[in-house]
Amino acid sequence: MAPDQQPTRADGSTSEAARERVTSQLMQVSSAMTLIYKEQFGRGPERVRSFYAGPDSLVCFLENTLTPVERTLATIGEQQRLRDMRMLFQYAAEDDFRNAIEQITGRKVIAFVSGIDVRADVASELFTLEPRSLDGAPERA
Repeated sequence: MAPDQQPTRADGSTSEAARERVTSQLMQVSSAMTLIYKEQFGRGPERVRSFYAGPDSLVCFLENTLTPVERTLATIGEQQRLRDMRMLFQYAAEDDFRNAIEQITGRKVIAFVSGIDVRADVASELFTLEPRSLDGAPERA
């Protein structure tokens, strides 16, 4: 449930339970991303932050994910080769990323975008979720 879709009280405030559900969901997303990175790259990120970026989008930032070999590639000026190699592996795991988000949110992932800034060692995973109807159920085409 995105923050702007949380149930509201008569006074317009959101319920504590709804906020806790969103926080729990985002923690689960961060944990799932960490696990996938560990499986794909042999090490997980040092820091992960996940956020709803509107009612139908989730973004996850992962810091310090590069392996020692990848850091060496960056140091010797092979940033493009490193980005290409990382993108190959991140998109090879696309089904894992999508499945994790769908399981956690209960919503279909309709778009997935993965990226990395190899100089700053910050990766991002962006998920666009199937929109919800006014009654809260996923819309179907």
